[in-house]
Amino acid sequence: MNVKGFHLSYCSNIHPGESWEATFQNLKIYIPEVRQRLKAEGPFGIGLRISNEASIELEKPEKLAEFQTWLRKFNAYVFTMNGFPYGDFHRQIVKEKVHFPDWTTADRRDYTIRSFRILSQLLPEGIAGGISTSPISYRHWFKSADALNTGMETATQHLLEVVEQLVLIHRIAGKLMHLDIEPEPDGVLENSDEIVCLFADWLLPKGKPWLAEKFGIAEEEAEKLIKTHIQVCYDVCHFAIVYEEPADTFAKFEAAGIQIGKIQISAALKVLIPATPNVKFSLGKKLQSFVESTYLHQVVAKQEDGTLKSYSDLPQALATLADTKEKEWRIHFHVPVFLENYGSFSSTQETISIVLKEILFNPEITQHLEVETYTWEVLPEDTRLSLGESIARELSWVIGEMGEEPGKK
Repeated sequence: MNVKGFHLSYCSNIHPGESWEATFQNLKIYIPEVRQRLKAEGPFGIGLRISNEASIELEKPEKLAEFQTWLRKFNAYVFTMNGFPYGDFHRQIVKEKVHFPDWTTADRRDYTIRSFRILSQLLPEGIAGGISTSPISYRHWFKSADALNTGMETATQHLLEVVEQLVLIHRIAGKLMHLDIEPEPDGVLENSDEIVCLFADWLLPKGKPWLAEKFGIAEEEAEKLIKTHIQVCYDVCHFAIVYEEPADTFAKFEAAGIQIGKIQISAALKVLIPATPNVKFSLGKKLQSFVESTYLHQVVAKQEDGTLKSYSDLPQALATLADTKEKEWRIHFHVPVFLENYGSFSSTQETISIVLKEILFNPEITQHLEVETYTWEVLPEDTRLSLGESIARELSWVIGEMGEEPGKK
């Protein structure tokens, strides 16, 4: 949907299914339903998630042509894709395997390039397209600084090979696309400072001479190509978990010449830690309903002196609750964006409102907005709605926050 000049959709990683057949079937069911619930008029944007398996199928000309026909029939278009989860993402243990294979592997590079070839065939004329991806890898897989350094060398080369392909596609087909790196807790890239370092310490020093030689251009032009084709996926939940203020982050990226390709609209669970032991005990019992075996739910705590402490998953944080003097926990659990409170808990919904105000004031920040709440199947039962109703309610809330009346676009 076009809302005040922004492309808005939801991420289809909410739907289970790894094959293209299953993915397409979910789109056929839910896109018409969500459009109807929103009374949406005009072209309807899709945030497409395809697994590696589905990408291999969809690249076949007959499958791609069938999908293109369906998009035309239902007046829908794809402007962004989620290339973070490579494989199975529902109804099994995912946890840190969501990063596998990571950017140290050719498999991740090849899946991403294949996805861009598909997106180039789906993008409407005049619209840039983006694919979000893993923040290099899961940081705890690297047991030493040397191991991480070696991994970054390989990952950087793979990222630059994606840039090379995106430059060629732009030159040949006229489709401008960008890879949107998505920081998250316990990723190799967790925050804005680490993104800035990725460009300053890896992509630019290695990429400028490499691309300059590849294309016979000046290094200044090579730098522009890198910053055009590698951007950031700003997941509101992830940046809120590490306690970054949106205006500060946006200013930091602007100063470094780093663009935001997509904002994923999502909310984290926020918990204020009481001092009283019996209240802590009660809090821990209630938080147990958010402990589940599918996804990682990293916790970042704010301590008494304002410093941050990280836990790799919610059970590890809960084990410290009785004795902790921490003041606040922010938990990587994508909760529905339209709810501010969950019983005794709250969310980082306010940060979404701040982000939306920022981009309305400065639309140059990004043009792509994608609601991403993929945890419906593992939410506590009292917070669930039917899937179609949930998706529509989230989009409707965002549209309302942007000052638009649902049903007008």
